[in-house]
Amino acid sequence: MILRLALSLVLLSAPAMAEPPQRILSLGGSITEIVAALGATDRLVGRDSTSTFPPQVQALPDIGYFRALSPEGILSLSPDLILTESGAGPQETLDILQAAGIPLVAAPDDTSPEGLATKIETVAAALDLPEAGRTLAAEVTRGLDAAKARAATITDRKSVLFILSLEGGRVMAGGAGSTADSMIRLAGGTNAATGFGGYKQITDEAALAAAPDVILLMQAEGDRTLTDADILSHPALSQTPAAAKGAILRMDGLLLLGFGPRTPQAAADLHALLYPAGE
Repeated sequence: MILRLALSLVLLSAPAMAEPPQRILSLGGSITEIVAALGATDRLVGRDSTSTFPPQVQALPDIGYFRALSPEGILSLSPDLILTESGAGPQETLDILQAAGIPLVAAPDDTSPEGLATKIETVAAALDLPEAGRTLAAEVTRGLDAAKARAATITDRKSVLFILSLEGGRVMAGGAGSTADSMIRLAGGTNAATGFGGYKQITDEAALAAAPDVILLMQAEGDRTLTDADILSHPALSQTPAAAKGAILRMDGLLLLGFGPRTPQAAADLHALLYPAGE
């Protein structure tokens, strides 16, 4: 039933194809990872800017961010199927693609273990690889079950504040229901950011009141990099228990927040960072 509902999220329709799609445009890092894990990398003709794993997909044409699509770049690749995370846009571009008859399938946006399995099976069904999809979904579900069991053994849980950005000195944090929140809980931590959902800017007072044991950041390069000095010089973050202990952790952003086939690995990696052996 869940998979049928997920497949109802096909946004654009086209006549049924006699052959499985062979020219696939993948939009969203987790979708591209699923396509690769299903053994269909050779069918990809393009990707979006968030699709950076596995490394070989970086050689594919990059059509930009999947929430700010340009129809010209997509049409130039002549895809016979577009697979995307939810939220692709803008709508004007989707309308043009619909008029061009290109089918587009949006996978469900659900960070629960059941939601991830459904996402995998949705992509697999669109690729006409249902058996491979069931196998991969079962493997990932086992990994997530192991992560939940590992997290359940933690009695003294650390509170974790995930900071997405610090533009203009304003803390953009991951609240309830965000991918960061789901990953923190899978790793055996508690989310220090409370009282709001998704990713939002919080006040200095809220950041100070969160009193995280750990501050979690994404690994980044260039202007997007948040350094320890940025955290330790911030008027509120510098006063947190995490800053006092130097407990500032980083993980690859796509691994941490992508919610794809590597999510069990991400949960294990974050757990090891939060609770080092012998601590």
